[in-house]
Parts: sequence; C-alpha cells; structure tokens
Amino acid sequence: MQELAPHIYMETAYAGVTLGAIAWDHGLLMIDSPLKPEDARSWRASLLNTGNSTDRTLINLDAHVDRTLGARAMECSVIGHTEMANVFHTRPLTFKAQSNDTGTEWESCDGISNTRWAPPDITFSNNLIIHWDNNPIILEHWPGSAIGSICIRLPFEKIIFIGDIATPGQPPFLADAELPAWINNLGKLLSLEFSDYIIISGRSGIIRQNEIKIQLDLLKRIQQDLSELPDGAPPEITDHLVPPLLAQFSPSAERSQMYQNRFLTGLRLYYQRHQKSVAINGETVSL
Repeated sequence: MQELAPHIYMETAYAGVTLGAIAWDHGLLMIDSPLKPEDARSWRASLLNTGNSTDRTLINLDAHVDRTLGARAMECSVIGHTEMANVFHTRPLTFKAQSNDTGTEWESCDGISNTRWAPPDITFSNNLIIHWDNNPIILEHWPGSAIGSICIRLPFEKIIFIGDIATPGQPPFLADAELPAWINNLGKLLSLEFSDYIIISGRSGIIRQNEIKIQLDLLKRIQQDLSELPDGAPPEITDHLVPPLLAQFSPSAERSQMYQNRFLTGLRLYYQRHQKSVAINGETVSL
C-alpha cells in the first residue's frame, strides 16, 4: 500500500483493479474493491492501520464487474452514479461465472461464482461532495469509458482517481463506452487544470500525461476506424480492426489472449450499439 498524501492510499497488489482509500477522522472511504473475497478481507485488515476504519464507505468508479463483484465482501455502504445503479437492475441478484472470454480480469480468477451483487446505497447524477475533513472529496460524473463512470477528485491534495478513463499498457474497455464523451474527458485531463495532479488509473496506478495522450490518440483511431465501417453489417466486421490495434501493446504470453478478447468483444458490441441498422437473416433492417 502506497501513501500518496497524508491519509490517502493506493493499492495495486490485488487482482482486479487499482484500489484507493481515504482515511479521514470521520471515517474511511474506500475506492473500488478486490475481486476475490479473501482479498477483500486482506484489504480491510490492512486498512486497520490507517486510522478510523470502523465507519467505512465504498465508492465504485463504475459498474464494471472487475470493480463491483467484490463490493459485498467489503461489508459497508456503497456510493455510485445513478446510471451505475440502473445497471444492477438489469443483472440477476447473484453473479454466476461463465466462460465468456470477454477479456476482463475476473475471467482469469478461479472460484469466483454465486456472489451476490451490492448495488449502491447512495447515488448521485452530476456530482457529490463529501465533507469528512477540512478538505472536500469531490465525486464527479465523467461519462465515456463506462456506464455511470465517475472520478474522485481531491483538489487540495491534487489527486484524482480516474477509473478506466485511461488504462496505459492494456486495451481499453469498449463494450459500454461512448467514444465522443470519453475523448472529451481525456482532453480535460490533458488540460492545465490537471497538469500538477497525481492521476491514478483504475488499472495502472499512477500515470503520466504522456500516457493519457497515447490513450487519447488510440481512441481517436478507434473512432475513425469504426466510422469507416458500413452500417448494418454483422458485428464481426470489426474483427479485422483488432490485429493492428493489438500490435500497439506488448502483453505477456498469459495476457495476450485476454487483450485480444477484450478488443474483439468491445469493438463488436460498440459497433452493434451505435449502428443505425442491423443485418437480420441476411436483410438490413433500420432501427
């Protein structure tokens, strides 16, 4: 666990996503949760040394399985965006593992199944400000990378947790994305306002401005490639885009298939959601 500023921590050791914790006198705010129940117990135990850990609240940065599957094991109230809460209304009460090969982290973890979801207890639409200390904690809706995606900003400490808005070194998650809004928010991160911030990626820990620029260029390329595809074709038409995109990464042998699956799934679903017509039984039907 790394202390970024007094009482503000980051942890990258657990499977799933980068975790955060803010230990004010009033209580402990945790950012995202480990995937595995045993990791959740270990993370909670490690936070005992940070101060007041009896009054705990969890903040999920979006509804992605990797960061919400372990939320119930954190045994506390959950905060999330209203759109994130809507996602849980479409999910069954219990998560059952299936071999979907979508390129997510949970698929590489054994023994994760029959887990009950923990929908947010507290929701907001635009922003929410928490006054648990002299300095505020600001939760802001930053749409684009996922449904109900938010950032957590500490303006006095100049720290921001951005979730999956930038994922240096690995492909972005595109299945639930909205590229124009995503691209806009990456541009915001590159502005002078955040030039002296510590920026925490939900997959890569502390990242630099040049890594955000690389992510921005990648998304612009993906947006351009998708715009050149004919409307109404089967989703598999996007498969030929994967090899040149994947060539920009250098995954280990064990993660190579995961990254390929992430692109295949994400591009197909994004194209399918954004086309004006679809092919049904060989015929093009307008939506």
